[in-house]
Amino acid sequence: MDRLDRARLLLADHPVVDGHNDLPWALREQVGYDLEARDISTDQTGVLHTDIPRLRAGGVGAQFWSVYVSTGLTGDDAVSATLEQIDVVGELLARHPIDLRRALTADDMEEARAEGRIASLMGAEGGHSINNSLGTLRALHALGVRYMTLTHNDNTDWADSATDTARVGGLSEFGRQVVREMNRIGMLVDLSHVAASTMRDALATSVAPVIFSHSSARAVCDHPRNIPDDVLRALAANGGVAMATFVPKFVLPAAVEWTLAADRNMREHGLHHLDTTPAAMRIHADFEAVNPRPVATVATVADHLDHMREVAGVDHIGIGGDYDGTPFLPEGLDDVSGYPHLIAELLGRGWSETDLAKLTWRNAVRVLRDAEAVSRDLSAQFGPSHATIDDLDGPAV
Repeated sequence: MDRLDRARLLLADHPVVDGHNDLPWALREQVGYDLEARDISTDQTGVLHTDIPRLRAGGVGAQFWSVYVSTGLTGDDAVSATLEQIDVVGELLARHPIDLRRALTADDMEEARAEGRIASLMGAEGGHSINNSLGTLRALHALGVRYMTLTHNDNTDWADSATDTARVGGLSEFGRQVVREMNRIGMLVDLSHVAASTMRDALATSVAPVIFSHSSARAVCDHPRNIPDDVLRALAANGGVAMATFVPKFVLPAAVEWTLAADRNMREHGLHHLDTTPAAMRIHADFEAVNPRPVATVATVADHLDHMREVAGVDHIGIGGDYDGTPFLPEGLDDVSGYPHLIAELLGRGWSETDLAKLTWRNAVRVLRDAEAVSRDLSAQFGPSHATIDDLDGPAV
């Protein structure tokens, strides 16, 4: 039996829990949530990275659907857009009940796997989604959101982003209160996109395991979106999980400078650099025809996982592809059907099937279960916090 066949057999028993997929935002941007125009029960190759047939082919057993909204949306607009994202995930679940099942707990994930359905969870990408309100944070949790990324590409008022100019030096006091309230209600603290100082502050504050829903190793590719080794070591002590991403500009050093130039070209054409609409992709294609793109491969991603396993330990790693949130992907990981190729690569590097089962399924389920246990303990001791950012950080200057 070749390695790819072995990988597929392993995934049949221990399917992938993917930490981050931007399908909801792609549906918003491409078709205004018209699910007839993007029927994911059929092959959507060429317009989306994600559909049910390819999720099945990829051995995906659980998906955190990102309910991301752009940091260009602020205040009440950001909250409303996040609610719309949550709403469309609900529509997807209602339209595809044979294949998708809502999951709110680790037990739900296991039950979905036993039923042969894809457990569907949600993660909010960016603390701007709560508009500096702990009540809004709790409302998102009540609607099914099970992690929140503390920032996206820009700072919030209470947390520094990896790709913005430092503002509060990590987490402000209100930011630490956000982390504590997330621990209390059982919402995973996601540290992808945040500055290294924010990572360290969050790890020092959180009494529950944290995650990185889609980040790789800074020692392998020196990009600020990636995780420094000291943080990977601290993650092991925390009990959390770092889910390696596939985005070439975060995993392939040669792609970093090329991406900066490609992003600048997009802005010169009046488009956001993260735009993945067909018109934007034509702009990318024209740029790439003149400036050949450095191409990442399955091996590139495996290099990150090798390093992350060495530093954090095999109990603290996972996968977060970022499908439908990036215009480019490594060869062999072109869409959600590609996960068996990564597992086959790791088999070829000597990873045991036990270790691979932790990478794909067990670690992610365990971290949610552990966060639930912390929540039960804390919520028995403390009620909801009604602190405001003005209370804790002082009025905005």
